[in-house]
Amino acid sequence: MTFLLVCLCGGLGSVCRFMLNTSIQRWWNNYFPLATLMINCFACFFAGIALQSYVLNMVPYSTYMLFVAGFLGGLSTYSTMVNEVISLAHSRHTVAGIIYAVVSLVLPLLSVVLGWWLGSLLVH
Repeated sequence: MTFLLVCLCGGLGSVCRFMLNTSIQRWWNNYFPLATLMINCFACFFAGIALQSYVLNMVPYSTYMLFVAGFLGGLSTYSTMVNEVISLAHSRHTVAGIIYAVVSLVLPLLSVVLGWWLGSLLVH
């Protein structure tokens, strides 16, 4: 049963990613892949909140894993980020690709920290 729930939540996360990606790309008409960066940052931010909620015993481990591994796993997409870095390099936007790669590693980590910190504030 758990397996099916993770699959369902992953599917929901993927549908949300598709909807967000499509919406952001309509607004952002540029070669720089802002949509994937924003989506990955959102997912990491919510993973930080979820982790803080689990650590503070606000949610059980199974709920935490269902949300993080299922929904957020479907929402975030680092394989797309890597593909976009390569695509930027192939289209002669090498500097933009390097910047995107670095920013795509740093900002999501900062997003987790921000989510963790915000999650701790919500409790107090």
